[in-house]
Amino acid sequence: MALTGKRILLGITGGIAAYKAAELTRLLVKAGADVRVAMTEAATHFIGTATMQALSGQPAWTDLWDPRVSDAMGHIELSRDRDLILIAPASADFMAKLAHGYADDLLSTLCVARRCPLLVAPAMNVEMWQNAATTRNAETLRADGVTIVGPASGGQACGEMGMGRMTEPADILADVQFFFQPKHLAGRRVVVTAGPTEEPVDPIRVLTNRSSGKMGYAVARAAHEAGADVTLISGPVSLPTPTGVARVDVRTAREMFDAVKKDVKRADVFISVAAVADYRVSKPAAQKIKKANGHLSLELEQNPDILAWVAGLPKPPFCVGFAAESENLAKNAGAKLVKKKLPLIAANLAQEAIGRDDSAITLYDAKGEHPLGHGPKLELARKLVEQVAKRLPARK
Repeated sequence: MALTGKRILLGITGGIAAYKAAELTRLLVKAGADVRVAMTEAATHFIGTATMQALSGQPAWTDLWDPRVSDAMGHIELSRDRDLILIAPASADFMAKLAHGYADDLLSTLCVARRCPLLVAPAMNVEMWQNAATTRNAETLRADGVTIVGPASGGQACGEMGMGRMTEPADILADVQFFFQPKHLAGRRVVVTAGPTEEPVDPIRVLTNRSSGKMGYAVARAAHEAGADVTLISGPVSLPTPTGVARVDVRTAREMFDAVKKDVKRADVFISVAAVADYRVSKPAAQKIKKANGHLSLELEQNPDILAWVAGLPKPPFCVGFAAESENLAKNAGAKLVKKKLPLIAANLAQEAIGRDDSAITLYDAKGEHPLGHGPKLELARKLVEQVAKRLPARK
């Protein structure tokens, strides 16, 4: 689990978005984090301490003078063993306190007395978020090294629309995981392809494959977590764009090739995870092909080999290929490595990976094979990114 061993103090301030802190706590604990909760008095009007204690497995703290801390130093002791303080939701009032160093309750005092980093997820009415004072406070916090997560735009509890919604718990979790991941690729540009392509037969039908895009999206997220500037060139899939990743949508192999040619010029790393169709219909029908008795024959022609083209550039980026095989994994992956002159290829058995959230990957390079083991695709993607970073030449 990505947050195993990480100790987080979750601060909750007053606002209707406090109910989301329950789901956020559950997700953090599920990811392996040790979560301690501290709440403002206003927060307790929206969600109870018993709820937060049940979800975190630890007492929820609200009082600067809590008698459970024998020396009345709760504002010191509660944060000293923490790796991160996360305030979600953070009200406009609490952001103002943080920006100006106010310490008039337990949570604000914990933040002023902290030694660990601070992440803040604002939640407030759109006019409050856009207020000049809130804007100044947010700028002050960023200048002080505080990370601000969100807010998002959308419908609000008051019935108004606009910026100010607290970022959803799953997205905050992703930001926390991003914060803790080693920045192996800081300052690097990475292009990732993902998903299938669709090759038209007529205006309705296409030739495609069973790729879900999950591995490619996991690789894009892992590269971003490692500090890279990531462009994800995606075939048609039903997956959310990883936080912080620039996404380019394509449908056909030729569209993907055009997008790669445009974006790979400045890339340090190219990771070809997409299951690009090897062939396309030579002359797609202009109108729907009607069903008739007998067989239907389609004339196919070969699509461009995107990975081979990138690897063959005069000054190519570090190229990583993917090989989804149905048999003879080592033999077929090794042959692809040599044929396309790649420094690294990741291979798996298609029947054990397509559509699944987990997989098993083995890396192949000039020195042999290097198993990454079996596990969730995101964990494997993080291992792959780490291996890529180790193989990159030092920056000049």
